[in-house]
Amino acid sequence: MNAKGRGWGIAVAVYIGLRLVQNGSADVTPPMPSAAEAFAAGPGHHTDAAADPLPPSGPVRLRIPEISVDAPVMPLDLGKDGSLNVPPAADRNLAGWYKDGTSPGAKGTAIVAGHVDNAHGPTVFYNLGALKKGDRIEVTRKDGRTAVFTIDAIEVYEADAFPDEKVYGPKDRAELRVITCGGGFTSETGYQGNVVAYAHLIGVLQK
Repeated sequence: MNAKGRGWGIAVAVYIGLRLVQNGSADVTPPMPSAAEAFAAGPGHHTDAAADPLPPSGPVRLRIPEISVDAPVMPLDLGKDGSLNVPPAADRNLAGWYKDGTSPGAKGTAIVAGHVDNAHGPTVFYNLGALKKGDRIEVTRKDGRTAVFTIDAIEVYEADAFPDEKVYGPKDRAELRVITCGGGFTSETGYQGNVVAYAHLIGVLQK
């Protein structure tokens, strides 16, 4: 799996044109989100209630109970070409966080990425596309707090139509994006796009 794209800074936000391309396993087909889980054309998100942002602190573990994800989180940086590095493909239960961006729970847009599969089958975010609006994502941080997010939408984009600003743009509240491979698949080029889960902070569990 590699990440294609560009990285640039705007104010305190970092936009990463992330392109996750995975050769994948021909024996598996990850679920894709339905149109019902995308953002509505107008107002109507399941909830606008949000918790106050936390001070910055790096993540150590991510849980998504609805799809049985319970994975450690490693820091990721940018490669020489400006693309986001990704976790080792051989580890089937590992997520990565863009360490030079917003930390999960802090004000802004935090980015978490991981593989959908590898040559041996499904990996950490294989079922990301099966999530629904209102499902929870929990991120345990180095400061002992667990940031609790609710999913606002899950969308899938082809690589040539990836909405960088929509995904990575700065926010006035604490938001989270969880990204993996998705879209069309060919054995020659791998996945042709990405699945993105959008979420925002609604609560904090103390240590």
